[in-house]
Order: sequence, then structure tokens, then C-alpha cells
Amino acid sequence: ELVIHLDKKSRWWWHMVPSWCMALPLPLDEAASEIEQLKARVEDVSTRNTRYSLISDTGSKPIILQQERAAFGAAIIAATTADMLAEARGATKRQQGFSDLTWLITKKKHDHNNGLQVISVWGAAGDHGITSIIRKTYNHTEICQDFPFRSWVKIIHPFSPHQFMRNMMAQFHVTSCMEHRAIIGRDVFEKMGATQEDLLTEFERIFKKKRYLIVLEGLSHMVDWDAIRAFLPDTINGSRIIVLTQQSEIATLCIGHSYQVVELRKFSEEHSVCALYKASQGDGDKDKNPVDADAGKDQGIEPMASMENKVREEKIMSLKEEAKEWREENDGLVGRESQMTDLVKCLSEARVHSLPVMSVWGIAQVGKSALVKKLFYDTVLPLQGGKSKYEDYYWVDVSHPFNMRDLYMTLLSDFHSEKEPTEECHRLLKKDWCLIVIDDLLSTKDWDMIQSALVSKHLKSVVIVITTDPIIAEYCTNKEELVFNVKALEATDAFDLFKKQVLKKVLPYPLNEHEKGVKELISKCGGLPKVISAIAALLATKTSKRIEIINSLNDRFMHRLKTDLEYDNLQDLFGWLNSYFRTCPDALKPCIFYLSIFPQDKTIRRRRLVRRWIAEGYSRDSDNESAEENGEKHFAKLLELSIIQQISLESLSSSTSVNSYTFSVDKVRMVMCQVNGFIREYVVSRRMEENLVFELGGKCALTTQRNGRHLVILDTWRRDKIVFASMDFSRLRSLTVFGGWESFFISESMKMLRVLDLENAKALNDGDLAKILDWLRRLKFLSLRGHTEINHLPGSLHHLRQLQTLDVRGTSITTLPKKITKLQKLQYIRAGTLTINIEPPVSSSRCSRPTISVEVPAKIGELTALHTLGVVNITASGTKKTVKELQKLTQLRKLGVSGINGKNNSNFFSAIKDHAHLESLSISLNKDNKKGRCLDDMIFLPCTNLRSLKLYGLEDMLPKWTDEQLEKFENLTKLELEMASLPEDVIRLVDKLPELRILRVKLRQAGELNFCVMVNEFEADSYKKIKILEISCSESLPVSVTFGSSTMKNLELLKVECYGGLPPYEFSGLGDLEELREIVLVNGSNAQALKQQLDDQLVKDQPKEKKPVVKLLVLKGHQS
Repeated sequence: ELVIHLDKKSRWWWHMVPSWCMALPLPLDEAASEIEQLKARVEDVSTRNTRYSLISDTGSKPIILQQERAAFGAAIIAATTADMLAEARGATKRQQGFSDLTWLITKKKHDHNNGLQVISVWGAAGDHGITSIIRKTYNHTEICQDFPFRSWVKIIHPFSPHQFMRNMMAQFHVTSCMEHRAIIGRDVFEKMGATQEDLLTEFERIFKKKRYLIVLEGLSHMVDWDAIRAFLPDTINGSRIIVLTQQSEIATLCIGHSYQVVELRKFSEEHSVCALYKASQGDGDKDKNPVDADAGKDQGIEPMASMENKVREEKIMSLKEEAKEWREENDGLVGRESQMTDLVKCLSEARVHSLPVMSVWGIAQVGKSALVKKLFYDTVLPLQGGKSKYEDYYWVDVSHPFNMRDLYMTLLSDFHSEKEPTEECHRLLKKDWCLIVIDDLLSTKDWDMIQSALVSKHLKSVVIVITTDPIIAEYCTNKEELVFNVKALEATDAFDLFKKQVLKKVLPYPLNEHEKGVKELISKCGGLPKVISAIAALLATKTSKRIEIINSLNDRFMHRLKTDLEYDNLQDLFGWLNSYFRTCPDALKPCIFYLSIFPQDKTIRRRRLVRRWIAEGYSRDSDNESAEENGEKHFAKLLELSIIQQISLESLSSSTSVNSYTFSVDKVRMVMCQVNGFIREYVVSRRMEENLVFELGGKCALTTQRNGRHLVILDTWRRDKIVFASMDFSRLRSLTVFGGWESFFISESMKMLRVLDLENAKALNDGDLAKILDWLRRLKFLSLRGHTEINHLPGSLHHLRQLQTLDVRGTSITTLPKKITKLQKLQYIRAGTLTINIEPPVSSSRCSRPTISVEVPAKIGELTALHTLGVVNITASGTKKTVKELQKLTQLRKLGVSGINGKNNSNFFSAIKDHAHLESLSISLNKDNKKGRCLDDMIFLPCTNLRSLKLYGLEDMLPKWTDEQLEKFENLTKLELEMASLPEDVIRLVDKLPELRILRVKLRQAGELNFCVMVNEFEADSYKKIKILEISCSESLPVSVTFGSSTMKNLELLKVECYGGLPPYEFSGLGDLEELREIVLVNGSNAQALKQQLDDQLVKDQPKEKKPVVKLLVLKGHQS
């Protein structure tokens, strides 16, 4: 403050000099300017704090009210600024370049009737760049020639009309003298000292006869503008006024109500210099002379409706040609047949029920726009020459930042209307059935503007919104059935797309000898079509270095895609990934990074992953939901985003469970999955930045840089004890081993370890297990699944007081130790295995009967936190005690038991009838169930929340549930039955389960499976919601399977287990299964013969052009 007042001498004339001709500032002036800027920044921070209510409520209410009003005003100004900036950038996009101020000033110079025009030059986020842009125009040769009288005036506050006129006239004199190359210094000072009367005389002479250009710098009040305009009459000679301002409101008010805004230069995302001028100069003659307008009709001008129809016909013809070209180029979308069918259904539902909006979403480059474009063009070109359901079509690519005017102009681009755009759009969209696609919507706020402008209850159109954000997708439609999720391609389809793209450029296919490397490379593409196509295009053209490129990409996949110019078209994808991970919810981000623990193409059990998340603390209890429920939500979210995918047949061939291969079915949780290859590569490229996962694989050298929270030992690593001993395990939280186990993998320095996952390790022994339990007492997750060499759990297990998950499924353990009841935090116990016979081979299907279960201690009921327990041998554990203990476990969600017989069944079903949380129940009956004595009490099953029910050891009947009881199974989506036969009454009963999606049936005897349900001698619609049907038989005897014309209309997958030498199955009615996509034949030497039989039958019976695919699947093992 003191420095500012040191210079007390008044230099009034200094303020008259425009900024562009001022000398360099003095040091004192610079100091004063910096202090002024500092004060302005302090005021700005204070205003911002007020706006966000960060200042405590210590003042009076009037002051608070004033602050609220100020904040509200600031918000309005910010919104106006954003709208104007968006409109200007929309104009830049339409004209494919920035506007030029010189052109705006001179574009109507030959029109002698052109009046005084005002152009406002405004900076969106300050005055940076404004002076240089105007200065360039001001001194432009054409401007100097057209405007010999030019003046650049800096507005002084308070405004003085006399000083303004004197300064302006001085500038006029400067520019006019410069044209004559005269010496102007003394003349300028003489003009500034002239009398007021002389200045007025000269002023009148210039303004009556001469064309002038005036730049007004620093205009900030409309009062000043009104006073200035009083000096400057409109003499209809093409003069111009340039208003330089930082206030959007001033910029618009100086122009008037009807203005157009364009972008002169862009400096950043927030800041551009824009020009505003009066729109449609010279237009409006129609309004001024209505007689002429009416007279035009008498001269034969076509009515508006006729013109619109003509324009629309021309547009549709053009669209049809465009659609034909697109079809020829794309020749169908590989691997999208089923999704295309579902998308067509979704659009039909929207139209039939008059629902105006449906949403299509998926991650970047997953193929959303291509899928919708095929739908769009298919409606333009209906099949078999049929009539289209829509009269008009619009495809709008949303501009960023969003500009509503740009959207209007796109919709009205074919109709040159002078009416208000909003009303005209409404009129056109209400008049006929229209299909409108809005692509790349990024904000719910943008949708609010679109919805209020275009979408109404009376809209005779369907709008398809394409976005990468599921929240936006749901927001736009508010109807779950009309939200369509586009997922990445499966492995087989991804490889087919790759081959197709290569064959477009080179024949024959040149990469057969490199198939292994190519498949590894395609797996890393994650089923993203654009990535696959980019790599295919490169490999097709590189004739001599293909193998080097394949190896280089496989070794440094993500680095190559980010840095090589050949993949420059993928930068949008990386931009989306970076943006997503920056804004990814804190609860979900570590779950995604955690996926990189599992090797590429490795199958992962859903429950294994969720339980590990819980142990790591990535999924926790909340107020209303358990950690398990939150973990399942995380899994579902990653599945929607295609970060987790359905596993491929190639991956499954090395698996031990046929049930791993299932479609993702509504309301049914996926059992097995794998990580999207592209997302995994991206995470691997970043995971060391997060210091999360580090792995030992190949030839790992001795280094001190290998440390982190999660260690992965791959099967490719040469078990080097020296390298392992050199590592720092003080921060280690999880250890996952693939391949051979070594005893030195466990160290006393791993005391902080929470997760030990040995499911994929080999050759573990009981001695190693004892050492694990002694040293790793903070474990929360322990998995020994599949280690048949482990025979018992040591008594020291009770030292793991933090243990939450114990998975010993598939081991030789038959008894749980007594002291396990001390583990009060234990939530999950999986034990038991399946019998494996050699002849005939018993598959790993869950329809196989579990015959080896575990004996539990007498006080198992003390583990009140348990929600998963199985498989428990009721008889071996002592029926009465065990049943009584099971009754105490009221939090159970999943329970598996064996040994149920006629003596204990009543007590067992009575004990669990009040277990309201039970979601999965597996029951294996003893052999004494010949007469069905165990079924009577089964009608009391807790059925309300039950999702999965597995019944083994039945004969030829089910419990006698009434229709009312069956309706209570409203959440049951999966049913597995092992029975001697399925008679007609069982078929009828199963059909009455309202929400059944998956049915697995295993017959112990040869016979017939007839899924037709007859009512009064007519076939009824049956099994309406079944998506997956699995059939197996324990004998190599023929089984006849019959589907009726109204049976399983939504069946997508049929899995059949094969045994014996000749095809044991005969199928009839396959042609009636309209939605059938795949038939998978599992195991058996007769599978190939059955495949040939089914292929021939489908060619004959299936009416669809796209026939179901018959696939063979041979598993390496039989353990599930």
C-alpha cells in the first residue's frame, strides 16, 4: 500500500496513451503492479472460500446473505462463460479452423449500405493474448487501407467524454498522418492541446464522410458504453468499433440480442480469445417486408411440408448408399452376433413401449459405436426389402466441450430453417418416427441440456446414447432393461477378427507358422477390436520382420503401443485409461491392480478372488453390507467394464472344471473368469509405480530393487535360493505360488503376511504346512486347494487367530482339528473332494456326487462368523450333535452336507429351516433313499434367498412342493439334480420354478429326457428363462433328449458329457431352440462322432442362417 502512493505526481496525459505504445514500465511501477496482482489473488481466494462455505459462520446473517448472492452470481457468470466458450469452439469445429478478426472486419466492405458494426473481443479466462491479436489486425495492410482513421482508446474511470474525444481525435490524427508519411510528434501534441470547439469541428467532418475503426480497451460498464455510442452515430459507411473486454456480459450487450460467437485463438482448455458480432447481418428482410414473403407463394414456391419431404427423401437415399458402403467395408462384425441380437431386442422394446431413450455403454475402443452403427444402418436398409420402421435418422457426435448449438445444427443440417432451433427440432422429431444416435456423451449435465431440449413424453422417436460411463448410461434412461453393456471380444472371436483384418491386406494368411506367438499377442489385446486391427494392419504389411515384431510386442507390449508411431490411433484409448484410473473409486482401484497377480490367461475362481480382496482389506464391511457383498459388487463392476472376462475354451482346456465354461447369465454369478489381457498389461506397466506387485519369473537376477506388498512366484522361475534370500519381505502381505513348491519359500521375516495362496503350487508336504502355521500367524487367507498330498491339518492351526478363509478343497483331509473352533474370525471353510473313477470317467461336473466329505468337531457351532461351510459329513460327525451345532450357525450363506438319510433328515431340515441368509445349499443323500424317505421333510427348505440348490442321490421324484411353495423360490437361478431318471411329473415341477436360469441334470440310468410340458393335450410354453442346460449320464447307454416347439426358447448353451464308444445321445427338436448359440461336448472318445452327428442335424433342422457352433472340450483332470 505504501509503495503505491510514493509516486504522487499527476500525469493525466499518460493515461490517454494506449497500452500498445507505452514504454517499458519502471521498477517502481512493476512493484506496484505485483502488489495489485497479489491483492487480487487474495480477494479471489477469499471469494472462493466463501463460495465453498469454508469460512466459519461468525458474521451476521445479512453478511452471509450477501456472500451467498455473490457466490450465486459468480456461478451464473461461470456458466455463461462456459456456454459461450463451448459455442465458439463448436463454430471452430464446424468451419474446421479458427476465425480471423481481419476477415470479420472487412468481409462486407464492398456493401455501401453496410452500417456501423460492433465486434466484441473477449477472453474466456483473462486478457492473455487479446492485445496481440487486435494489434496484429489493427496494423494489417488491408485494415490500414480500408480504415485511414483508426483510434485505439483506453477507457479511463471515471469516464470523461471530453477526454475520450480528445484522445480519440489524437489517435485519428496519428493514423492519418502515418498514411502520408508525415512527422507526427509535434502535430499530436498540438491536437491534444487544441480547443474544444476545434476538436468538435474536426470530429463532425470525420464522422460524416470518413470510414473509421475504433478499438475500445478496458470497457467494463454499460454506462460508459452508452455515453460512447452517443458520440458515434451510424453513418452507414462501414465503420467498425472493436470492444476489448474481459466480461462476457459486456461483450454480449454491446452487440445486442442476436449475436454469433467465434474462436480467434485457443490458448488452453479453459482459455480462448473469442469474437462476438451481430448474427445474420443484412438478414431480416423477410420480416421487414411480409408482403414480398407472401407474394413468393403465389409464384409457385413449394409448401414447407413438400420441401421437407423432398429433402428427407434425398437424405435417406444418401444414407442407404452410405450404409451399403459401410456393409461392404465391414462385412459383418466378428463375434458380435449374440450381442447384435440382444441390441435389436433392446431397441424393439424401447419402440414398442414408447420409451424414448436407451443407453449403450462400455470401455473405450470396445466397439460400442461400431455395434450401434450396424444397428443404425440395418434399420436404414431393412432385410429382404422390407419397409423401415423409421422415417428419419440422425447420428450426432457430441462435441467436447459440449455445445448445444452444435447439436442443433447437426440435427437441422439438412433442413435450412430460419426458425428457432429448439422449436424446429421438436417439430421434426415429433412429426415422424426418428432414430437418433448421440455418440460419446461424457456428462450427465450435458444430457440434462439435451433432454430438456429434445426429449419429451410425446417424442415419436428413439434416442440411443453411447457412453463409456455406466452411471451416465443409467442416468439417461432410468430403466435397467434399456441399458446395454458392450463387452470385449472373446478369445476365439478376437483371433478370427485378427485373421480377417490380415487377409484384407495380404493373401494367403502369412502367420500360420507363428500361431503360438500371435495367439499370445492377441490375448494381450484384451478383445478390443481397435487394438487388434492396429496390430493386424502392421503385421500384414511387414513382410520380412513379422517374427521380430511379434516377439517385440509380446516382450514390451504396452511400451510399444504407447511409443511407436504405428499405433498413434490408440492414444484416445490410453487417454481414457489414464482418466479412468485417475478418477477410479478408491475402493475399486486396488482391486484392479491386484488382478495382475494372476498370469495371463489364467483361470480364476470368483470366490477365490473375492476372499483374497477381503483378506487384504480391499473389501470391507459397511453400514448396510458385509465385506463379502461389497466384494461381489466389485467383481460385478469389473465384469461390466470387461476388466474381468468370461474364460475361453483354450484356457478351459487346462482347467479341471467343466462348469468353468458358462455364459454370463442374468442373476447368476460367474464361477470362473480371467483378467482382460490389455488391462492386465496396462496394470503391469504401472504396478511398480504403485509398489504393489512384484514377481519372480524366468531368469531373475540378484537385485535389491525387488520388493513390494505382493509377491508372485511363477512356474517359469528357476528356484534360486540366493535370489530369494536377498529379498526384503518386511512389507510383504501376500504370497502366491505357481508351479513347484520349495521349502525356502517361507521365511520368518514374512511375519506380516496375510494371504498365502498355494492353490496352483505343486509338491507341498505336511512338514512345510507345519512350518507355515508356526511362522505365519497373521494369516487371514490360506488356500491348499487341490493338494492331495496333504492328509491332515496340524493342531497348531488354532494359532492363526486372524484367519478368515480356509480352503482345503481337493486335499486328502477328512477331519477338521478340534481346536479350529478357537478361530472366531473364521468365515469360510471349504473341504471335501469328489471320487474319481477310471472306468467310466466321471467328469468334474458339479452334477457329480460328492462322496468324500469332512468330519467337523463337536463345537463347530461356536464359529458364529461362518457363512460358508462344506462339505460336512453329518453321519461321521455324529448326527445329533452336528445338526444341533449347525442350527447355531445362523449366518450361513453356503452349506454343503452329505450323509443325509431317513434317520437324520428330519432333524437336519428342522435345524436349517430358519437360516434366512442361506443362498446355496448342496445335499447328498445316502443310498438308503430308495423309497424317497428323505423327501418329505425337504419341503421345509429355507427358500426365500436360495440362489443355488444341488440335490444328489435322488431316485425318480422330488419333494412334493406345492405351487405356492415353488413361488417362494423367487431367487433360485441354478438347480442341479443327480437322479436315476426324470419322469414327467419331475419335468413339470422343475418348470414351475419361476427364475431358473441354469439346469444341470445327471442320469444314473438310460432313458428319456423329454422337456415338453403338455396341458390338456397341447404343448405349453416351458422353461422360459433357462439359458444353460447341462446333461450327463453315468452309463454309456443311450439317452433320448427331446425339445418341444415351445420349450427353452431362450436356451443359449447346451453342454453334454460323453462316454463310451458310440454316440449315446439322440437329440430331437434342436431346430426349435431359436437362441441356441453353442453346444459343448465334454470328454469321451465318442465326442468327435457325436459332433459330426450334431453338425449334420443342425444343417438339416436349424432354420437360422447363423447355426449354433458345436465345440469339443477335453479336460485334463476331473477335480472341481
